[in-house]
Amino acid sequence: MAGNANTTISYPGPDWEMLWGNGSFDNFQLDIVGFLAILGEGAVTANAQVSALSRLFYLPRLLPAPQALLWPARPIILSPAKATVTGVFSGNTKDHLHHIANILLVKAKSNGPLSWVTLLGCLLSAALFIISVTVGDGMSLLATILLSLLSTLAGIGNKWNLKLPQPDKDPNSKKPAADVVVRWPNGSYVIVKCDEEVARELFFAPEEIQYQLKSKTVYRLLSLIGTLMLMLGVIFLANAKLQLQFAWAGAYVILNAAHWVAAALPQRLHWDVSCYKLKEQHIEGKFPGPKCKNFTIALWKAICFTEGSVGWVATNGAAPKTSVWSNWVSKAGEVAYDSVVREDAFRIGTIDTIRGVESIRSIWNRNDSSPSIIRKMSDWNPKAAWDEFNNQVQDVQPEPLRILFPKKLEQTAERKAFGV
Repeated sequence: MAGNANTTISYPGPDWEMLWGNGSFDNFQLDIVGFLAILGEGAVTANAQVSALSRLFYLPRLLPAPQALLWPARPIILSPAKATVTGVFSGNTKDHLHHIANILLVKAKSNGPLSWVTLLGCLLSAALFIISVTVGDGMSLLATILLSLLSTLAGIGNKWNLKLPQPDKDPNSKKPAADVVVRWPNGSYVIVKCDEEVARELFFAPEEIQYQLKSKTVYRLLSLIGTLMLMLGVIFLANAKLQLQFAWAGAYVILNAAHWVAAALPQRLHWDVSCYKLKEQHIEGKFPGPKCKNFTIALWKAICFTEGSVGWVATNGAAPKTSVWSNWVSKAGEVAYDSVVREDAFRIGTIDTIRGVESIRSIWNRNDSSPSIIRKMSDWNPKAAWDEFNNQVQDVQPEPLRILFPKKLEQTAERKAFGV
């Protein structure tokens, strides 16, 4: 005989006690609110280094995932970008792009998004301190003090200054041109027309991070103290009154959202651009604008911006090492060289004659304060020229390769002996 198959149906009470407990707010549990204090590590680490450049980093404040700033060992370089960087005239090549050159900035903005996020954390910390005193919650008060001072401790250990190579300050010294070609992994190019001082600072000399706290031993001690402060702060927070736990939960939700938004913004919004003056060049002609339909046109535009210099192409690895590409690069250099006038000729008000061809005068002047420059290009078709070189190679039929195997008398006699 089968067992008991009775079914019991329960109905909620008048206050829906079955679904919501006894309906009392005092019995609502937030025991895991301390976990909110250690969430959001990705958003914090995304801009941790640029935040440590600002003096606001010392402010005591609430900070999501403060353990992200308690590194066992501090980083000694800024994160580089993957790209191939080549000097047009010097031939210097690096397989990465320095972080500062990637954004062309050198210090944190004093009124950038990270500054406002820092001030928001400081205001929330002050608000929780006042509420804890008003309500009379000692546990919440201790949690506020420990978790707020933890950010100051992290600031003392991670505050740093950026040191770029110091160029020669002699005003009479001549600064040669040192244009740079940056080739990104997706096949796009950035041509930077600058002098040797700027090229050395941004692209080739290593960036140095100078921490204000020099001793590694003291830094590790601060990291240990910060870890203990974080653990004690979470313990005190778990024993705070329910009303204060709700306030803490709301504060960390707001801060995590603010840090996430700041991390999602472009890097250039967090840095100060006043150190360098940028001026963009545009293209007009047969292939206007920065976008290119294929790789050949992109390389042709890069050669035009370097005024026909093609030595960097092989050093940079910008083109395959085949006879077709070698012939095409040489031809592209000749056409670009014949259609662009050097800047020096434009300065003295003359029209340069290069290889017997009267060229268009230079349209890029370093003393020009206009926001952008338009560069005119030749009507030469780079893709059609490449197809022509490729067809010429295919029309040449190579002789069949013949491989001769000389026979030795000793080997022949040995094979006959074995019946081969």
